[in-house]
Amino acid sequence: MSSQGRRRIDEISEESRRRILDAAEELFAERGFDRTSFVDISERSGISRGSIPWHFKNKEGLVMAVVERTIDRVMPPERYQSVPAFAEVFDDSTALVRGDNSALLFMILAEAISGTRGVHAQYQEFLARRRDGLELLLRARRPENADPETASKQERAFAAALNGALLGIHLQAHIDPDSFELDEALQSVAALFDKNLADIWSTPPASAG
Repeated sequence: MSSQGRRRIDEISEESRRRILDAAEELFAERGFDRTSFVDISERSGISRGSIPWHFKNKEGLVMAVVERTIDRVMPPERYQSVPAFAEVFDDSTALVRGDNSALLFMILAEAISGTRGVHAQYQEFLARRRDGLELLLRARRPENADPETASKQERAFAAALNGALLGIHLQAHIDPDSFELDEALQSVAALFDKNLADIWSTPPASAG
């Protein structure tokens, strides 16, 4: 096959993937995970039902692809190559919570907590990747004289705390948006994280018990 023919096939495949994701994002937001079938997605997207598992393997893989695409719209990986301040990370996160279908992230979280089929494991993997990304930001700032083992433990804990703060604030914003100012809450927590960032490499991790 010529290179031009291969490029055309790749373009068609990418277009099919996009249309499936668009349809799935709409339907998951409208109906939830369990009440959305491949048949529904096929009818909404105009793509054959058999093409959906070819692109995403199963519905769990599809739903996490929808979530990651939603996040990548406002928080693309290349955005953080310059190691921004955490205030910038929180600014991007504000754009996420105000975007279209942003509640989808929490709908899937609820289904993951309830143990819905394979969503629980998929969401675990999703959260782990988000923490890994924050750890990379921290590692890029790590002082040269820091002990690698201690620093790694502290970075892991700090990343989990930051990820949890973002999810918690955004969950409140969806459930009770009039009770506080989202921007002010995020800026306050971001300033706190930036202010105490240096301490994570000088303070030993807390021990249990």
